[in-house]
Order: sequence, then structure tokens, then C-alpha cells
Amino acid sequence: MSDTSTISEETLRYGDHSLQTISVTTLSHDHNAGYWVIFIHGGAWRDPRQPSSTFDTTQSILLSSPPYPASVLRHIAAFASIDYRLSPHPDFPQDPATVNPKDYRNAKHPDHIHDVEAALALLQSKYGFGERYILVGHSCGATMSFQTVMGSLGGGFQSESALSSPLPRPTAILGVAGIYDLRLLRDTYRDMPEWQEFIEGAFGSNEALWDSVSPARLEGANGVESGWKAGRLVVLAHSPEDGLVDASQGEAMRWALTRWERNQVDGRNRRVVMLPVKGQHDDPWEKGEELARAITVTVQELQKMGLVSS
Repeated sequence: MSDTSTISEETLRYGDHSLQTISVTTLSHDHNAGYWVIFIHGGAWRDPRQPSSTFDTTQSILLSSPPYPASVLRHIAAFASIDYRLSPHPDFPQDPATVNPKDYRNAKHPDHIHDVEAALALLQSKYGFGERYILVGHSCGATMSFQTVMGSLGGGFQSESALSSPLPRPTAILGVAGIYDLRLLRDTYRDMPEWQEFIEGAFGSNEALWDSVSPARLEGANGVESGWKAGRLVVLAHSPEDGLVDASQGEAMRWALTRWERNQVDGRNRRVVMLPVKGQHDDPWEKGEELARAITVTVQELQKMGLVSS
């Protein structure tokens, strides 16, 4: 990484809605000098209190707290954090008669993942980093990270790209406190109606659709196994203290990745790492230390695989 004088920050807009923005921090004039770390926030597809700025604390730690600058930043070219349109939230109602349409939160699948794909396409068209990026998702952000590499998605989703060629997929995905199987999540927390509520708010009541967008549910041509040819590394981070998303989500995703990990492409090895982290569901990004550590582990694993310079 270059010295801090080369750090540049900007906000990009990929649509007309106020939430269709990307916060970008480049660490070098050479955007191919390392990996891009691209964050997708959580919040159950609907929480306006969890915007792209939820990555700020983690980014600050990685930029300024030893030993990160020496051990990690030299392998990172830039950070980006994606905002996307949200579904309605019962605790934050809006009146469509008075709210500017550009601020109105009424997204339904596939709006959220369309936005993520459009944001990635804009970043690629501007910076052209190809497969040299790590998608980092918290909670439903982890869902969408894996949805970008699935063979297909239900609910009328069509991959969007501002590029003339297909959108390059990431080399690695880091899922933190991730949701990977919607039906399993609902069944695990049947005594908590809010879970059914936020899933229906984003995807409707058709449970067959839930299955068709759940990364841990789809196999073969429709799943990650077929859709993510470029993939080399997955890190699944989860805390035993998490009271909102239990360990069964990560276990289901680990099982779903078994054949993907085994089926090497052109002799290139793949790896899945289960990473324990500490704290409640939102602690990794709220406090920043555990998310920073998880990103560090991901970079270190890429280094062990020979995918970053030593």
C-alpha cells in the first residue's frame, strides 16, 4: 500500500434513489495493487439505522490500528460500502403521499440484489478490478453476497451489468452472522414473529420463493456450486453469543459449499473456513474489532493459498 497521502474518498451514485450510493475509499493510485474489500450491510433488508456507514468503524480500525496497516493494508487496494433500497419497516413508517419517491422505502425482491449488482457493475466499470475483490456481508448482506454468485435466483431476478461482458465475480466471500436459509431461520425462531415478518416484507409469503433465493438451499446448476467458477475462498464467521441468527445458518451454508469446495476449476484449490467471532449479532460492525479481524483472516487465508503476494 502507498502512504496515507494517496488515500482518496468519494461517494458514487448508481441510481436515482437516495439509497443507491457507494462509499469508496481508495488506498492507492493503482487500483489493481491489491484486493478491493466491498461491504454489504445488514439490517433484515429494511432497517434504515444500518446504512453503508456501518462499515466506518471497521475501516478506521484497519486503517489506523496496529498491526493492520503493515499486515493487511498492503494487500488491499480499496474499500467500498454499498447502500441499497430497503423494504418498509413497521417501526419507521412513511407516508407515500408526503415522502419524496427518491426517499421512499418500499423495495421488494429482487430490488435489493438488483441494487447490489448495479453497484458492483458501476465499481467495475470505473475501476476495473475484475475478480480481485472480497465481498464482505453482514447478516442479510451475507445473503446477498452469496446471491451474487448463485447460478440463478427465483423471483424474476435478472443479473444486471453496466459492462459489455458478464460481471466478474469475487475471489473470496466473507459472511459474518449470515442468513443463508430463510425457511430454516423462520423455523428456528418460530416463537419470534418478527422473523416471519421481515422475511415476508422482503420476499413475500411464498415459501418456495424463499427457498429459491436461499444460498444454502439451492444445489447444482442453480446454486453456488455452478455459479461461482472464480471463487477460491469462503470464510463463514459466527459468534456463539449471537441471539438473532444461530449457528445452524453457517452450518447449512458450510454443507451447501461442500461440492463447490471439492470441485476445483482448472486445478485451482478452494477453501471454506469456519471462523468463530465474539459478541452479539451487531457487535462485529458496531465495535469494529471482530469484523476487522475477520477481514484480516480472509486476507491471510488468501495469502496462504498463494493468491496475494507475501
